[in-house]
This record gives sequence, structure tokens and C-alpha cells, in this order.
Amino acid sequence: ESIDLGEIMFSLCYLPTAGRMTLTVIKCRNLKAMDITGASDPYVKVSLMCEGRRLKKRKTTTKKNTLNPVYNEAIIFDIPPENVDQVSLSIAVMDYDRVGHNEVIGVCRTGIDAEGLGRDHWNEMLAYPRKPITHWHPLVEVKSSKIFSLILNVLAPHIYGLLRIMKISAAPIDQVEDH
Repeated sequence: ESIDLGEIMFSLCYLPTAGRMTLTVIKCRNLKAMDITGASDPYVKVSLMCEGRRLKKRKTTTKKNTLNPVYNEAIIFDIPPENVDQVSLSIAVMDYDRVGHNEVIGVCRTGIDAEGLGRDHWNEMLAYPRKPITHWHPLVEVKSSKIFSLILNVLAPHIYGLLRIMKISAAPIDQVEDH
């Protein structure tokens, strides 16, 4: 079962000669209400990812008290043509909270390691350079197992180093059974 978290519309445009990619966050619709008022204070956080690591991140402005924000804000990343097939974009619609911490409303992904529409949108951008390609993307929940996996992949080398220093043996990560 998937919860309806809303949708985000954005365009992608790649300029190979400049090595520049522009993601324009256009708008969102039907976002999940995160505040007790029945609305949210959404902003969009875009992260440039490579092999599970965040290289850069950018944010839009926050739109107050709405489930259907309009942004029309361009976010630019410098991506040389030789690297464009190694990166992806993680797009998170966040709810700004003055007290406490900001919460994720939903996420989507576009790029070489994305699935479905996220990959199709990326491939269409590459097929039509210098032309903005616009699509709606459904927002999905952040999977805790993916977060755990990402943390494990990033931290595993450091943990093994600490264990070696402490002279404690550990099985390599690929030999640990899933439970």
C-alpha cells in the first residue's frame, strides 16, 4: 500500500557544452498535511548524488501554509559531460518547522540509478540537450532500510578501521546475513 504524499513537477535541462544541468522546481500539488493546521510549510531540497554520496545540495524558498506551493525556482549543478552518467538527483519535499526539526513529506529520484519515471525523465533530458523537459513525479516515503543501508555503506570502512585499532575482528559486510 502506498500513501498519497502528493506530487512534484520539475523540469530538467542539460547543456553539455557548458557542463551545466538545471532543475527547475515548478510546483507541488496535493501534499500531505504535516501541521496541526491541516497545511504544511513546504520547501524542496535537491541533492546531487554519486555512488550513494551527496556531492552538493540546494534548497528552494519555503512556501508558508499550503499543500499546493508554486516555486518556479531554478537549481543549477555543474556536471561535466563525462560524469553525467554517474550521478543522480535526490529530491525531497520537506516541511519547515520553526520548533523541532524539519520533516520529510516525500521524496523522488531522477538519474542513472533511478527507477521508472525518474530514469525516463533523465534519459529524455540527455536525448534532448538544451531543451527543458517537464514531468510530474509522485512523492514516495523514505525507506528506513535504504537509509540504514546508506549509513552502513558510508560508515562501514570507518567501523572496520576502529575495530582494527581496537584489535577486534569482524566479518566483512558482504558476509553478514540479512535478518
